[in-house]
Amino acid sequence: MNSPLKICAIVAMDEARVIGLNGKLPWHLPEDMKRFSKLTTGHTVLMGRKTYESLPPKFRPLPARKNIIVSRSFNAPEGVEVWNSPVECLQHYRAHPEKLPSDRLWVIGGAQIYQETEQFWDEIDLTFVKGKHEGDTFFDSFERDFSLVTEEPFSAGSFRIYKRNW
Repeated sequence: MNSPLKICAIVAMDEARVIGLNGKLPWHLPEDMKRFSKLTTGHTVLMGRKTYESLPPKFRPLPARKNIIVSRSFNAPEGVEVWNSPVECLQHYRAHPEKLPSDRLWVIGGAQIYQETEQFWDEIDLTFVKGKHEGDTFFDSFERDFSLVTEEPFSAGSFRIYKRNW
């Protein structure tokens, strides 16, 4: 039986599967940022320490969301939850979804967190960015286990939702 908690990844990726360059996004897409905020506000976001530190200071922690950071040595600010293992975190909240503010948890990166949590995802909300950008961080192939269910074009590419083939 599936838990009432829905675990979703949210990521922006280009044609070469690039998702990052030097710890930052390799593009500036206001439409994507607005969508990210709209989708994740009121929910829980799970991220690695480097992703947290890459956020502009005024957005740390991300407002109106439960922030969970995965780190073995991070001194978290008040209101931020820290776990050593993303797998243990997701197993805990799958078993106890009532401890979260909503029925949705968003995995927001970085690459290592995506890799370690992919087995838990019910859905991927992907911003597909046209073109090939310089990058040093890539998003692993997921297409074998997920099916595209919606695609909405925008100026720099498309917003796509993939659901797991359970």
